[in-house]
Amino acid sequence: MILVFGSVNLDLIARVPTLPRPGETLPGESFAALPGGKGANQALAARRAGATVALAGAVGNDAFATLSLAGLVEANVDLTAVRTVAAPTGIALVHVDATGQNCITVIAGANAHANPDAITDALLAPVTTLLLQLEVPLGAVMNIATRARARGARIVLNAAPALALPAQLLSAVDVLIVNEIEAASLAATLGLHAMPEAFAPAMLRRFGCATVITLGAQGVLAATSGRLMRLAAPPVQVVDTTGAGDAFAGALAAALDRGAPWSRALAEGVAAGSLACATAGAQPSLPQSAAIHRLAVKVESSLVSHSLD
Repeated sequence: MILVFGSVNLDLIARVPTLPRPGETLPGESFAALPGGKGANQALAARRAGATVALAGAVGNDAFATLSLAGLVEANVDLTAVRTVAAPTGIALVHVDATGQNCITVIAGANAHANPDAITDALLAPVTTLLLQLEVPLGAVMNIATRARARGARIVLNAAPALALPAQLLSAVDVLIVNEIEAASLAATLGLHAMPEAFAPAMLRRFGCATVITLGAQGVLAATSGRLMRLAAPPVQVVDTTGAGDAFAGALAAALDRGAPWSRALAEGVAAGSLACATAGAQPSLPQSAAIHRLAVKVESSLVSHSLD
């Protein structure tokens, strides 16, 4: 099963012709309030990709909590470990332009109170894949990662948003997922070369974690199991890139959780992320398993792989 410890937000989304510059006021084209948050998004992405999923996190005692959890309830994600706390439900303010690019401001709210103590040790078993992100306190992420490592769970960390991360956390992780910006940020703090082809193998050698770098329209590059792998992304008509990274992370985790080989798991991640770009909104865009599997066949055929030895 997949256990996600992470954020739950309500996304307040404005579609605009162009992203506003500092001091600029622009007329918007439309507005929507949709469930979001990296933890919730990735939990739903993994569930739609076919995995059994539980989510741990925090929401407020407000109307936004019900809206933010509605999609997870409908998908039968286990929400037993989502606690209600004395803080407002997290909010993301999202602008999306005519090309599908976005800029996002996140207000943590209840997510700042996400408590790993809500997760019992029994859930952190070797049969569990623990999926983490960085929209909840770093100390809480380190706590649950350390406990999960001691109990034999697989740990997947999507290191987003970009933060300086301690070696203790990176050494506990089995799979690290970053985009190019997050990879460059980590490389700067760790004294590593920022180019994906250099960064991924260096992380694998230093910390023992398989390292996956998403490259947007260029696909993905990964250093894992002694090999450097690259897969191309299929062409899609981009409507909104919001949630594409979460779709990738959830689908990749789901594939690894069921025992898929790396080439297939990466292909399903790329397929899910690509499909997510074709629909507006984070959670509405997350694809179902049948669509992921159909497109993954094409993506996997693009695999280029060579030994790191």
